[in-house]
Amino acid sequence: MHSFSRLTPTRYIGAAVLCALAFGALYAYFVRDETGQAIDQLAFNGAENGTTGMAVTQRLLDLIPSVLVAVGAIVSVVIAVVRRAWFALIVAVAGAMAAVVTTQLLKRVVLTRPDLGVDGYVSNSFPSGHTTVAAASALMVFLVASPHTRWLAGTIGAAVAVAAGVSTLVSLWHRPSDVIAALLVVSFWGCVGGAVLTRSGGRQRAARTPAPARVGLRLQTWIAVVAAVVTAVAVGIGATGAFGSSAAPLAYLGAITAIVAVGFVLAITATHLFDSLP
Repeated sequence: MHSFSRLTPTRYIGAAVLCALAFGALYAYFVRDETGQAIDQLAFNGAENGTTGMAVTQRLLDLIPSVLVAVGAIVSVVIAVVRRAWFALIVAVAGAMAAVVTTQLLKRVVLTRPDLGVDGYVSNSFPSGHTTVAAASALMVFLVASPHTRWLAGTIGAAVAVAAGVSTLVSLWHRPSDVIAALLVVSFWGCVGGAVLTRSGGRQRAARTPAPARVGLRLQTWIAVVAAVVTAVAVGIGATGAFGSSAAPLAYLGAITAIVAVGFVLAITATHLFDSLP
C-alpha cells in the first residue's frame, strides 16, 4: 500500500536553515576564536608532520576541477535523459553552481580570518573550494537520481566528497574546518534544490524502503558511527593533555575521522530527507 500527500518545501527549508546555523557556528569557533583556531591548526600540524599518501592525494586533487566535474555532469545528464527529469537536472546544475560560487564569495570576499596569535598560515581558507566542487558534482547526481537509487548516489557521493576533503588536509591545502564547512555549503544548496523540486507539482509517495537501500543506509550508518567514535576518543584524549606537545598526530587522526563522520551523516540525512520526492 502506498500513501500520497501534497509536496511541501518545509522540511527542506528547515534543513537549509540548520546547515546555515552549523556553518555559522563552525566559522565562529574555528576561525574567529583563539581556542578553535589552535585546535584546527593542531590537526593541520599533524598533517604537516606526516607526508604519507601526499602524492596520491595531490593527484586526486588535480582531477577534481576537470575530470570529476565532467563525470558528474555526464552521469547527471544520462540519468536525466533516461528518467526524463529535465527540471531536476536544471535544479541540480543550478544548485551545484550556486554552491561553488557561494564558497568562493565567502572565502575571498565575505569572511576573514583574524590573527589571534596562533602559529600557522594566517590567510583565510574557509571553506574549501576543492571539497565544494567534489561535493557539488555528487549533488548533481543525487538530485536527478530516482528514489530507489538515491541511497547509492548518496553513498558514492559522500565517499567522493570525503576523499576530496581529506585529500586537501593531507596535501596541506586546507584545515579540517574548511572541509566540513564546504560540505555544509553544498548541503545548504541541496536543501534549497529540494525545496524547489517540491514546487514542480505532483505528490510525494511514502513507500517501504527497498532492501538494497536499507543495506546501504546501514553501511553509511556504521561508517559514520565508527568515525564519530574515533573522533570522540581522540578529542577526549586530547582534552586530558596526556600527549602534551605531541598531540598533533592525534588531532590529525581525529580531524580525518570527523570529516568522514560529517560526510556520511549528511549523506544519511539527505537520503531520508529526499525519500519522499518522486
